[in-house]
Amino acid sequence: MATFLYKVGRLAFRRRHYVALLWIALLTLAGVGAASAPAAGASSFSVPGTEAQKAFDLLEQRFPGMSADGATARVVFKAPAGEKLDSGANKATVEKTVKDLGDGSEVVSVADPFKGKAVSKDGTIAYASVKYKVSGMELKDASKDALKETAQQARASGLTVEVGGDALTATPETGSTEIIGIAIAAVVLVITFGSLLAAGFPLLTALIGVGIGVSTITALANALDLGTTTSTLAMMIGLAVGIDYALFIVSRYRAELAEGREREEAAGRAVGTAGSAVVFAGLTVVIALVGLAVVNIPMLTKMGVAAAGTVAIAVLIALTMIPALLGYAGKKIKPTGQKSKLLGGGRAKSAEKSARPNMGTRWASFVVRRPLAVLLLGVIGLGAAAIPAASLELGLPDDGSQPTSTTQRRAYDLLSEGFGPGFNGPLMVVVDAKDSKTPKADVTTVTDKIKALKDVTTVTPATFNKDGDTATITVVPDSKPSSVTTEDLVHGIRDAGAEVKADTDSSVLVTGTTAMNIDVSQKLNDALIPYLILVVGLAFLLLIVVFRSILVPLKAALGFLLSVMAALGAVVAVFQWGWLSGLMGVEETGPVMSMMPIFMVGVVFGLAMDYEVFLVTRMREAHVHGEKPSQAIVTGFRHSARVVTAAAVIMIAVFSGFISSSESMIKMIGFGLAIAVFFDAFVVRMAIVPAVLALLGQRAWWLPKWLNRILPNVDVEGEGLRKLDSKDSDPDEDRELVRA
Repeated sequence: MATFLYKVGRLAFRRRHYVALLWIALLTLAGVGAASAPAAGASSFSVPGTEAQKAFDLLEQRFPGMSADGATARVVFKAPAGEKLDSGANKATVEKTVKDLGDGSEVVSVADPFKGKAVSKDGTIAYASVKYKVSGMELKDASKDALKETAQQARASGLTVEVGGDALTATPETGSTEIIGIAIAAVVLVITFGSLLAAGFPLLTALIGVGIGVSTITALANALDLGTTTSTLAMMIGLAVGIDYALFIVSRYRAELAEGREREEAAGRAVGTAGSAVVFAGLTVVIALVGLAVVNIPMLTKMGVAAAGTVAIAVLIALTMIPALLGYAGKKIKPTGQKSKLLGGGRAKSAEKSARPNMGTRWASFVVRRPLAVLLLGVIGLGAAAIPAASLELGLPDDGSQPTSTTQRRAYDLLSEGFGPGFNGPLMVVVDAKDSKTPKADVTTVTDKIKALKDVTTVTPATFNKDGDTATITVVPDSKPSSVTTEDLVHGIRDAGAEVKADTDSSVLVTGTTAMNIDVSQKLNDALIPYLILVVGLAFLLLIVVFRSILVPLKAALGFLLSVMAALGAVVAVFQWGWLSGLMGVEETGPVMSMMPIFMVGVVFGLAMDYEVFLVTRMREAHVHGEKPSQAIVTGFRHSARVVTAAAVIMIAVFSGFISSSESMIKMIGFGLAIAVFFDAFVVRMAIVPAVLALLGQRAWWLPKWLNRILPNVDVEGEGLRKLDSKDSDPDEDRELVRA
């Protein structure tokens, strides 16, 4: 591996014009494809195998014009203080608004609140339900604008008018701090390299890689039903790893220059050594992201595969375009320890300052002397941070989690005030009586059983289809949609349905947005352990090949579990308990997004293994070259601690930029990934890892002889490069590489 990548690096260095043109051509091609591709909305959402999805599919068959998964809007009216909605002027305004709402081409139906008994008992609050042909993700902007304009016109009459439902689903805004995150990354790179040019290379290549990845996703969005969230995730992950991978190769290139190597030789060796680590680090991220397919939620699978593709591009661009750019830069890139003149380079250092060990060396030496104390402190600290995770409650966000400044949240609050909190999450019960001889009697039995359950406020009369073999019943819970009580009610209705199924030939299914959210959460919970076993297991095998050790990969996996549990604890503390919620812009606390644990396991594991590979590979390299285990730890930190720290700060800055998003899901993901990287990089990899290696000593690198014989030798530490000499390099080496 190292020898092959060494040749790739030298080839890219010499043939830099072709390499640069190739990547620019790919970026242009992807950009043209994105610009010319038909616009696509957010991805359609389906969850195969769940009861809620089965009910949606059944409704599509039995109620052809119903548009079961179509968008809905609730236009909520509130009369001025001291007035009621059924008074002359107020009633006229509501009726005119209902008429205007029905004019849209995508509108299926509009329910008049006065005819549908949708007025509160005190007569001050009412709502009109609007049903659309397509989902909120597919609804045209013209329909959304018409909905907003109609509500605004009604407000002009003096009524309070707000709009809830999924019809106003909007593309989330990440805010200006995303740009600030990139700016922080630029500052960290300048400080790390002491050169504006060297700092610019990782940013440039990362932006090109993300540009190709996101443009490709945009170009294929319509054909593959990819949504806006897919490109957001790809950009988030691609930008972070793209900067990091390029950072490690540029840093190793400067270290090779400091050892006196020629620039082409230094580029080859940088790609051969650091590039090998990049390949395997990238593979762990790709495994984690593609492994999301285990959950069997199409939207999540597409997000994972698209983000994995962007990571693969980041790896390839780091291995080829970075050495090409280094070739263009020539002598402007200084060896390690030297700064550009613009940043104070060229000044003579005192002998005392030059001989002083760097911070990484001093820290590693301290850990090697006090490994047990450092290990206990790190484990206890992460354990304390993980305590809130024991109170983890999972759910999916609804309008109740929106900021109070939004019309959706104000409509949610008005409906709770007028009709009770459960009115915001009605359940739809579908009775399939096609095989029954007494369908109406069966539906009556189901209705009576539901009315007998606790926490039920309202049960509407059943509505049959034209054939009379399927009915729908709307159930309004007594509690809000995201509560545990509502979840228990859903399970109670399903248990009652099982009793009906046993006594008759009718099936009972519960669906609706609330039931779908509950089913998704359950599906994600059930998939977490298999996913964890698959991802950690594959990565464990991969790391055995990389490090040729059993205990080092095992330690890496256990350290990851510590960091991800601590990160989940922090997420619970902020988003569920409300700690520092004001600082994070969290206006409404509630259950943690059900996708969060499995998402964090996948993404954080991949990123955690990045630091493991980069840091420990340098230690193994020193150990393979003859150093004692304790000295190899110090050597690894001397060469890698500064750059790993910089990489972690950059990744934290990039992820933190998404905390300002208007979408609670992206805000939570940004915070969760940022805090997870902090815990993993600075506590696990910088403290626990060297402490464990120091305690294990030579045993850390133990591998059974039989396993050592059958494992492929990938040579990540670059042992094969010691046999090469730059003076004996073949000038036609690039042609040999092509033939190979």
